[in-house]
Amino acid sequence: MKLRTLTLALGLSSLLAGCDQVPTGNSDTSATSTPAAINDTSEVVATVNGAPITESVIELYQEQMQSRRPGAPADRNTIIEEVINLELASQSGTKAGLDKDTRMQLQIDQQRRAVVATAAIQSHLDSNPVTDEELKKLYDEQVPKGSEFKARHILLEDEESAKKLIVELDGGADFSELAKEHSTGPSGKSGGELGWFSPKQMVAPFSEAAAKLEKGSYTKEPVKTQFGWHIIILDDVRESTPPDFEQVKPQLQSFVQKQRVQDFINSLRQGASIEMKAAPVATEPATPDAEPASSGSGEGYPK
Repeated sequence: MKLRTLTLALGLSSLLAGCDQVPTGNSDTSATSTPAAINDTSEVVATVNGAPITESVIELYQEQMQSRRPGAPADRNTIIEEVINLELASQSGTKAGLDKDTRMQLQIDQQRRAVVATAAIQSHLDSNPVTDEELKKLYDEQVPKGSEFKARHILLEDEESAKKLIVELDGGADFSELAKEHSTGPSGKSGGELGWFSPKQMVAPFSEAAAKLEKGSYTKEPVKTQFGWHIIILDDVRESTPPDFEQVKPQLQSFVQKQRVQDFINSLRQGASIEMKAAPVATEPATPDAEPASSGSGEGYPK
């Protein structure tokens, strides 16, 4: 079972990805502001040309390595040697003045911004934990239950054209061939195949019309939706077997957390003073009668 109504692309995860920089006492962390002194009182593990490498730095590097490569060997001596190598390379770059390069400073500032933003988002999620009550409510609302339908359809731009095709069907014309020849939707080339879908995956007029059909019958009147005029034929019906709550709980939790993040960002934007100095790049609008992919083999008409 695919929870197609739970898909939500926030685009934040790639922007807030953690970085591999290991903080040291002599490294700048921002090109636009003076970095705060690091209050690291953990044990000094090694010094590199006088610069201390502490236990906290080693632990942080190990956590970053494990997040990038889960299951990777976590040999302490290897980790310490890697951090020493990083510090040596960093000192070399600083000596060569690479840290003064504008692009380099911008990269450092962007990494700092991402790390602090990630911490702020995580703090918000910790303060607003997802409850089982929320997840169960979402489960009841979104997980398909009851009957599922397997249908084909022909999508047309006007009612008159749809009525003419219904007359042809009444005269014995083949539904799939008419769909291939006349349907304006993407499924037309496959004979109008929509695959299996639940009523919740379709806009109300479409799902209601499909539910009224007997197996093998088609709509005698065109069905109007925001996508156009449809002729629908019902090929099969079955009772859906939804997964239990525990099975989909991780997906539901991920969805709610992403929504929390989106709401958090929206609230920050509403309270901020943002002035665009350049016009946003225009994006091409979606085709009004486009047919989004459904959980079946064809396309659907989600609410």
